[in-house]
Amino acid sequence: QVQLVESGGGLVQAGGSLRLSCAASGRTFSSYAMGWFRQAPGKEREFVAAISWSSSRTYYADSVKGRFTISRVNAKNTVYLQMNSLKPEDTAVYYCAASTQLIATMPAEYNYWGQGTQVTVSS
Repeated sequence: QVQLVESGGGLVQAGGSLRLSCAASGRTFSSYAMGWFRQAPGKEREFVAAISWSSSRTYYADSVKGRFTISRVNAKNTVYLQMNSLKPEDTAVYYCAASTQLIATMPAEYNYWGQGTQVTVSS
């Protein structure tokens, strides 16, 4: 069992930056691939970024590539999402998730989810 708690969301102007954190409980955090997803009102949950357990592999959605960076510190049971050059279309609730796959981009491949943190980007 893994419990995930996101933090770091908020209101930011377009062009600004935020860093989201996701703290995980449990002693097996390092064995999970981690991912970030987001869901805007009226839209489906979409993949943002993923990282393998060893940080050797990362994937990004095309819409955030070059602006967002996913990272993790296994010793702290924490995964991060650094978001730069934010745009109004990045406004959504951001969720972190844990997967037993090597790395995953589909919501169905994730086993545990956090409650989400709101990110609002004003124009």
